[in-house]
Amino acid sequence: MKLASYRVRGRESFGVVVGEGVVDLKLRLGPHYETALDLLRDGALDKARAAAHGVRPDYPLGEVEWLPPLLAPEKILCIGINYANRNADYGDQDIPKYPSMFYRAPNSLVGHQQPLVRPFESEQLDYEGEIALVIGRAGRRIPVEAALDHVAGVTLCDEGTIRDWIRHGKFNVTQGKNWDATGSIGPWIVTADEVDLTKPLHLTVRINGEVTQDDNTGNMIKTFAELIAYVSTFMTLKPGDIIVSGTPVKPNKSETPVWLKPGDTIEIECPEIGTLRNTVVAES
Repeated sequence: MKLASYRVRGRESFGVVVGEGVVDLKLRLGPHYETALDLLRDGALDKARAAAHGVRPDYPLGEVEWLPPLLAPEKILCIGINYANRNADYGDQDIPKYPSMFYRAPNSLVGHQQPLVRPFESEQLDYEGEIALVIGRAGRRIPVEAALDHVAGVTLCDEGTIRDWIRHGKFNVTQGKNWDATGSIGPWIVTADEVDLTKPLHLTVRINGEVTQDDNTGNMIKTFAELIAYVSTFMTLKPGDIIVSGTPVKPNKSETPVWLKPGDTIEIECPEIGTLRNTVVAES
C-alpha cells in the first residue's frame, strides 16, 4: 500500500495511491483520522487497506499537489556516513562502532514535485539520496531481531544540505541541515508488508538525468534493524517517527564540488518505493 499526503481542490488530505489515482482516506474514514500520522498512531493501516480495497480512486494523480507523507512527525532522525565506501571517502578506514546522528525539522523537507529552495545566503546547496524508515509501532530498547516489526513502511529522502553552513559549529551540522525547503521526502510511504527490508534495496540518484549516486542498502554499515535498536536504546520510538538511514558515496565527485543550482532536477529512485523528483529554485 502506498500512503500519501496531498493537497487537492483546496483541501489537505491523505490517502492510498491506486494506479493513476488516489483513494481519499480522510473522506472515507471520517473525523477520527485527519492525517496519515493519526492513522499510524492508531495502528489503523488495516482500516486504510480495507477502505481502499476494490474502490475507484477519488482523484486522479494529476490533480494532486504532493505534501510530505507525514506532515508533523515528532522526530526526524538522520544517520550520517552509514555506507562503508562513504566512510572511506572521508579518509577513515575504520568501521565506526556507533552511528553518527542529527535531527531535521519537518519544514526543511518538501513533498514530491515541490521546489527545493536555494537560499540567499549560500550557493552551496547539496543533495543526499537516502531511504527513510517510518516507525509504526512504539518501542524502547528494541532488540535487533524484533526491530523490523516496528516499521510501518519506507519512503525516499533528499537529505539536502547547505554545505558551508555545516562548518559553522565545531561539533554539529544542524545549521546546514535545517534550512527551509532544502530537502524533500516522499512521494509516499510504501508499507512494510510490500518491501522485504532484510534484502538490499537499490538506490539511484540522478541530477538532470545523469546518475550521480548508485548503491544498495547491503553496503550500509548499520542495517535498518541495527539503527532502530541503537536509537531506541536512548529514546522511545513512536509511530510516525522517521529514521533517514544515510547516503552512499558520490563516485564521480570532483575536487571542486558542483552545487545544485536553480533549474536542476534531482530524482531519487528505488524500485520497491518509486521516484522522488524535485526541481531547484532560487529563493524569491
